Amino acid sequence: MDLNTITAVAHPQTRMQLPVWTAGDAWLAGGTWLLSEPQAHLTRLIDLTDLKWPALTITDSHLSIAATCTIAELDGLTCPPDWLAAPLINQCCRAFLASFKIWKTATIGGNLCMSLPAGPMISLTSALDGVCTIWKAGGGEQRIPVAEFVTGNQRNRLTPGDLLRQIDIPISALKRRTAFRQISLAPVGRSAALLIGSLDVDGTLNLTVTASTVRPIQLSFGKAPDANALRDAIAQQVTDELYHTDIHGRPFWRKHMTFRLAEEIRRELLETMPS
Repeated sequence: MDLNTITAVAHPQTRMQLPVWTAGDAWLAGGTWLLSEPQAHLTRLIDLTDLKWPALTITDSHLSIAATCTIAELDGLTCPPDWLAAPLINQCCRAFLASFKIWKTATIGGNLCMSLPAGPMISLTSALDGVCTIWKAGGGEQRIPVAEFVTGNQRNRLTPGDLLRQIDIPISALKRRTAFRQISLAPVGRSAALLIGSLDVDGTLNLTVTASTVRPIQLSFGKAPDANALRDAIAQQVTDELYHTDIHGRPFWRKHMTFRLAEEIRRELLETMPS
């Protein structure tokens, strides 16, 4: 898609060179959504690629994912053997059901900032306790858990001029045992429900509900729940107005699949617990 209203493209190389945000501006990273449909309200693009943020950085405490990291770069990460949650990375990348061209262009930050219910990078990073670092338009930084960053269908905590810099995932979360479930109405359709469960070393069971809901919903159980306790907790915390509706699935079906997939996850994770 040609953006014929654009009159300027800025190429900052440092944060200090970021231009003052004005009406008609847009950040440009992968651009897979930005260039997919008319953007008649835009007049300037601010290209983030010249900032040259390292795509992936592993420290003693965190895996840091730059907002400009592509899906292909994340999928290609070689993980240490004690990262039991590593399969989630590949599973969530494949939940895109996108071509290799999109994989090499689309960014992790773009998926979060679009804030679609079915955004699989939202599912991945929220389930692994990811924390967003946001460069505020007026200066300074703000850190927000991914589960709180996305507030609804295409809604998040960014204000005009704010820039998502990175997502930090604790190494401790990557060492959890996990279970993944995803379903769509069609074999190559958008996720209608994507649930991720994890089990801490202390026996805490965590469940993250995405795609079926307009924002990520997280539940935590200090001890393994039985089927009824899990169902009751979901019914209490995932109220009917939180279920998403569009052509990819109606709320009553998404709700049914949420209960079903959550129970499958509970059973799978409990099978791995020592008796």
